Amino acid sequence: MAHAYVPGLKVLARTVIRKERKLPLEGEVLVEKDSIVRSKDVVARALLPGPVDIINAANKLGIDPKELSFFLLKKEGDRVEEGEVIVKYSSFFGLFKQEIKSNLTGIVESISLATGQIILRKDPTPIEVIAFVDGIVENVIPKTGVVVKTYGTYIQGIFGVGREKIGRLNVLVEDNSKELMDISLLDKVKKGDIIVGGSYISKEFIDKSVEKGVVGIIVGGIDAETLKQMLGYEIGVAVTGTEDIPVTFVVTEGFGKINMAEKTFDLLKKSHGRAVSISGATQIRAGVIRPEIIIPYLEEIESIKDINEIPISTVLQEGAFVRVIREPYFGKIAVITELIEEPYPIPTESKVRVAKIKILDTGEEVIFPRANIEIIEEK
Repeated sequence: MAHAYVPGLKVLARTVIRKERKLPLEGEVLVEKDSIVRSKDVVARALLPGPVDIINAANKLGIDPKELSFFLLKKEGDRVEEGEVIVKYSSFFGLFKQEIKSNLTGIVESISLATGQIILRKDPTPIEVIAFVDGIVENVIPKTGVVVKTYGTYIQGIFGVGREKIGRLNVLVEDNSKELMDISLLDKVKKGDIIVGGSYISKEFIDKSVEKGVVGIIVGGIDAETLKQMLGYEIGVAVTGTEDIPVTFVVTEGFGKINMAEKTFDLLKKSHGRAVSISGATQIRAGVIRPEIIIPYLEEIESIKDINEIPISTVLQEGAFVRVIREPYFGKIAVITELIEEPYPIPTESKVRVAKIKILDTGEEVIFPRANIEIIEEK
């Protein structure tokens, strides 16, 4: 039987999960190997140097740079406050006076009597990295971060937007076909919840969810236009996940009204009320990144070092279930009926390796490039 190996979209009830938590620059790691951490624990910290403000003081005062020292009110290393006078100049027996004020709060980094410049640096910005999931520190990356290992449910969506969020999982509907449109469903929602719907969510429901303090939304399908309105721009091919929006989205199936896959919905429903960590970061092209849903099992974290990992097959073969990741069948679930061995011509006149797949909800059989389908990994 023909088969191939491809990246898979994971829907795993119980699995070992590793999250690398790294600072963007060197800093201090605050936890040790084998430490048990909670999702909101700070595991690493660094100080991001503040921006500088270069003041051409001698030029502003119309004096020789060497004369600047007579009028300085601060020296190198001194702290300054925004609006504080740092240079006071007077001439002609005090008839003409000029002042130079600081535009920031920080320190005097340098004073040059050769150029007449004063360089101020704004206070550094503290950067903290949290564990993101409850787990155990499996490895420490010196001055950079840690690898946190946990055990629980792991689900990848097909598309997402928004930053990492941690909250309480709140499943608002009874089955995977139900829409999030009835505003009264929000009566059982609390601030900080990550809510789950079935097939669709309306723009009005999103707006009301934000008002209630919801931090994350997991749903089968969503209109592309709704996302555009939320973001204020069209979504391109760049990596998502850094959007400054109040709520993070994880779309499990695709755009439009699409029932959430039954296994995905059942796993989420069984985890109703549990702590959940989600990320909307997505990249479809090279270096694939998928939005994530992680539900750790607290009672098993302390014994996680003894849990045996089960290898998962990523074999693309006849009979395997896949999700299509390109239009016109984006998000559709299909089954492979044949792996065509010889390179196959496509409309661009290129020849690529393809598979014959059967779209489950319509029964339609199509030939599709293997690069545009992903196996659904289940365990």
